[in-house]
Amino acid sequence: MAISSTFQQAIRSKDFVLTAQLRLAEGTGRQGVIEQAEHLSAIVDAITVPANPHGTVHMAGLAAASLLLANDVDPVLHVASRDRNRIAIRSELLGAVAIGVTSLILQRGDRLSKGLRTQPKKPKKPKKVGSVKLLRAAKRLSDFQEQIKEPELYLGTLANVLQPAPEWEPAVLVAKADSGARFVLTKASLDMDKLRQYMAALVAARITHRCRIIVSVPVPHSAGAARSLNENMRNEAIPAGIVKLLTEASSPEQSGVEIAAEFLRELQDMPGVSGANLIATGDAETIPAVIGAAELR
Repeated sequence: MAISSTFQQAIRSKDFVLTAQLRLAEGTGRQGVIEQAEHLSAIVDAITVPANPHGTVHMAGLAAASLLLANDVDPVLHVASRDRNRIAIRSELLGAVAIGVTSLILQRGDRLSKGLRTQPKKPKKPKKVGSVKLLRAAKRLSDFQEQIKEPELYLGTLANVLQPAPEWEPAVLVAKADSGARFVLTKASLDMDKLRQYMAALVAARITHRCRIIVSVPVPHSAGAARSLNENMRNEAIPAGIVKLLTEASSPEQSGVEIAAEFLRELQDMPGVSGANLIATGDAETIPAVIGAAELR
């Protein structure tokens, strides 16, 4: 399905791209996806479609991506390998290509929340397919697409924002780039000091010459949402000082918008950063508010 503008086109032609994560919950239906597409399409370059973040249940990513395409919005589809065999993974990749998806983020997937874990007597788990193997499989499909004169796939991967040790090298990201990754989407972070150190390390290692870096910026609507995000992340996403500000704020949602907007403004000038991906923890309407407050569009 042809659309007017794609993520690939934006990231190649713009100094700073903007995307937003589709807010999906178990109760999000067709109309909920369409409404978000209508609200966001004029101010973002694409909408990222998550793959059950933190083990939550929501409509299949392929279904959500199809709805976005039907509303002239380019989806960047997350494909996770957690608890799935190779047949299921390859089937999803083929399905994505069939409906017109051209940008993919390949990931292992978050751990399931406690309430969703099962304890069978004789557990039989699918053989794990890591993100590097997943990237290689998608790269082979992308090469085939080119051979038959179809649009190539623009492949991405995830990365945790961490505070690098003095001798740290991004070996995992190098392996992912070698396997076909052309952009990196970081996990959510509002820790500017940590992000500056992390990006400086990626620039020094010349990862930014091989992959575009998109930073995920959460828009917390409450202190509770900020704490919940931290509990579900391997590395703390929102510093304690920001959690305290949200706790004491008379309007936590408005404070969250202002904090994210200021973070975005600083992000624009950070060496190695090619864009931002906004993630609302509450009402998706906070994303247009952040972009407006940051005066980016």
